Amino acid sequence: MRLQGKHALITGAARGIGFDFARAYIAEGAVVTLADINQPALAAAVTELGPNARAVQMNVADQASIDTGFAAAIADMGGLDILVNNAALFDASPIVDITRSSYDLLFAVNVGGVLFCMQAAARHMMGKGGKIINMASQAGRRGEGLVAVYCATKAAVISLTQSAGLDLIKHGINVNAIAPGVVDGAHWDGVDALFAKYENRPLGEKKRIVGAAVPIGRMAKSADLTGMAIYLASTESDYVVAQTFGVDGGNWMA
Repeated sequence: MRLQGKHALITGAARGIGFDFARAYIAEGAVVTLADINQPALAAAVTELGPNARAVQMNVADQASIDTGFAAAIADMGGLDILVNNAALFDASPIVDITRSSYDLLFAVNVGGVLFCMQAAARHMMGKGGKIINMASQAGRRGEGLVAVYCATKAAVISLTQSAGLDLIKHGINVNAIAPGVVDGAHWDGVDALFAKYENRPLGEKKRIVGAAVPIGRMAKSADLTGMAIYLASTESDYVVAQTFGVDGGNWMA
């Protein structure tokens, strides 16, 4: 029960990694607000997780939605101790095919969402302390030919984590990040389809190749990331500041 009595907000939490983090935090004693743009999926997730799960509809690309969502969550939970910035979008295309609309949307969600959710959380945590965990990616450590914009957004998350970590620790707020490798889930159907399109592969082949290339021998599951998420939210990480931790089966050696 390392998070007993703590209040957490997780963005993009209706499904996938965010949902599994919420489940793990609740098991450790926390009350968790799941924030997501998908209202039906959000309602189903909260019902499944039980009475220590709350819901707030939030679009992290919209400032008014962030402000309203954080205010409602903090009032409902009676405070905020932990923020996990998990909401993100993926796209892929060659450089010459990148559209302005895709660029704007990915940066609005993956970078702007992280920055302004951090800001909303930090304004409440100042004077009390807290933990902020940003979801980066191994894609933020390197370039990838078909994934330029996504890689750039995740590199920005790593940089924001460093800057915010150095700025906010004087207020007792620890900011760190997790950089997963390839994580299996429903979203990989879309990722695989994009690579099939641009690399002229049959559906499913890219996913198989990527999983086999991980040194540990498989793609990650969301559950493989929860240990780090609990650690960074707990008092065990009180001396950890501005770091990005690779949880990627050995794909990237920092």
